[in-house]
Amino acid sequence: MPSYEVDMRLNVKVPMRDGVELSADLYLPRASGTFPTVLMRTPYSNNMDVTIERARVLANDGYACVIQDIRGRWDSDGDYYPFHPDVDDGFDTQEWVGQQEWSNGKIGMAGSSYLGLVQWLSAPLRSQYLTCLAPRVICGDFYNGLVYPGGALQLNVVMTWGMRTNGRTGQSIDYHDWTNAFRALPVGDADLSAGRALGFFKDWIEHPAYDDYWNAIDVEDKWNEIDVPAFSMGGWFDLYSADAFTNFNGIRKNGRTPEARQSRLIVGPWPHALSTSSKTGDVDFGAGSLADLDGEETRWFDYWLKGIDNGIVDEPPLRLFIMGINEWRDEHEWPLARTDWQRWHLHSDGDANSVRGGGRLSIDTPTDEPEDRFVYDPEFPVQTVGGNNCCSPDIVPWGPYDQRAVEMRSDVLVYTSDPFEEDMEVTGPIKVVLYAATDGPDTDWTAKLVDVSPTGYAMNLCDGIFRARYRESRSESRLLEPNRVYEYEIDVAVTGNVFQKGHSVRIEISSSNFPRFDRNLNTGKDYGKDGEMRVANQAVYHSREYPSHVLLPVIPLAP
Repeated sequence: MPSYEVDMRLNVKVPMRDGVELSADLYLPRASGTFPTVLMRTPYSNNMDVTIERARVLANDGYACVIQDIRGRWDSDGDYYPFHPDVDDGFDTQEWVGQQEWSNGKIGMAGSSYLGLVQWLSAPLRSQYLTCLAPRVICGDFYNGLVYPGGALQLNVVMTWGMRTNGRTGQSIDYHDWTNAFRALPVGDADLSAGRALGFFKDWIEHPAYDDYWNAIDVEDKWNEIDVPAFSMGGWFDLYSADAFTNFNGIRKNGRTPEARQSRLIVGPWPHALSTSSKTGDVDFGAGSLADLDGEETRWFDYWLKGIDNGIVDEPPLRLFIMGINEWRDEHEWPLARTDWQRWHLHSDGDANSVRGGGRLSIDTPTDEPEDRFVYDPEFPVQTVGGNNCCSPDIVPWGPYDQRAVEMRSDVLVYTSDPFEEDMEVTGPIKVVLYAATDGPDTDWTAKLVDVSPTGYAMNLCDGIFRARYRESRSESRLLEPNRVYEYEIDVAVTGNVFQKGHSVRIEISSSNFPRFDRNLNTGKDYGKDGEMRVANQAVYHSREYPSHVLLPVIPLAP
């Protein structure tokens, strides 16, 4: 294939339907004729080196590349507001691109995080020119995927990201007092405590339940409106780890066309910054854990935009890095068809408090065991130590870390299996079914899956949270009857991990994971306006009547 020199056309104004003009930088092959286009829409400036370098490589390969500042950011006009304007703005931009003299009428979209969400948001409008997508590390449901996972505010992300992006240009957050900002009450004023009023943050606090505000930007009920294929990319330790599979299944099973149902997904042992280092957190997964994602993305564009038969759609649609054995594997569906769904039950004699306690995890069904009790005081929440976090690891770490310091707390219930006599692979979605009670009108329940090595090192794999007031519906808050036992299903994200011989599987149960999530103040008062804290007395049950367990997707070992 020829390698083209590159022409640049900077600050080209693209009109939107309401008259607002958005700024786009064009990187075009220096040649006559028309070319397929790769479109990237960003709030992070279309003048960033990494984006420009990618655009120039694509232009060298014979693609027109358009990098556009979204509405209200950098060189684009209008007022900035996350997510909602990107539905129509994305469609209008696609229609404009397809009509340019250098365009051959085929558009692929690329980019990660916000650059991925603009792809999903505009796709259901079905521009005649949109041909394929390549979204990385993003969700389709921004209520559950980003702002309120399990009904709890994802405080660290919305605060740090919000502070960085609020305004026309990028904002420094290096000098904020994050310790106090995260702890500010009421949470609806947390932005002011960090020195900046965030209009969209206020709106999010005003919409703590799923409603029309969130439905307007929820792609998960619009899969059947999307007629183009998507090559998604994700990481086991990304905050959108589970969403990557939701998106993969959503479009492959419900896409409008056969082409849409040829979508693909690759997932590695990475945080939000995909495949930039073999080390995530304090675990090095080896050089083989890195993947040439740009190269795979180019193969995707070559097939759909240039018609090059490179075989990419004939390959298995799912590529997973399996931790523990640190190997890549191709699969055809999610969850894997050969999954052996096993219930591993919580056990104790009422003494599962901390890793020094007697909490056990096994496939044996519980008998009449006493419940485990602990005190959750929101003044002293369980600290976040790694996990599925974003996007400031210098403020709140991401990835796998030793959890033993967390597990020493008396308000963390710890349930550990016997060491395995042979390898056991757990690959799939993780769910904890918890029977629990509290003495107040509301509280949170958290769960974490941990791989414990023979040395005692406790490596977190994935975690989740559930806000009790949304146990019946995420659209309606309903307070608890104190001391009544309720059943909760906690989505603990996803993993692909082999618990090696001599290792144990562990589940942690508590009521806080802070500052990844905001603290439930246990009062049941209107969300975001309450500064009063209440100590909660918690009880977790595991008995014949209340068989609390984790549902593990066990993959049979290859013969």
